[in-house]
Amino acid sequence: MNTPTNTKETIKRTLVKTISYRIFIMTLDFICVYLLTGKTSMAVGFMIISNIYTSAGYFAFERIWDRIKWGREINQE
Repeated sequence: MNTPTNTKETIKRTLVKTISYRIFIMTLDFICVYLLTGKTSMAVGFMIISNIYTSAGYFAFERIWDRIKWGREINQE
């Protein structure tokens, strides 16, 4: 299946990617902090704080990279 490479990613797609990525990372954060500390409250606290600033960062990062033309190829088919 060939996907056109000269298309821009929609904001809706970026949001869905951001949310699904954050769920994945939050789970990893919780597991890691819980295994290191054995404290559920600490793991949940870290997971919440980390999710706030890294979600905004990931969204901005994706939108910036969507504007960069480097590394994209135009499909000539």
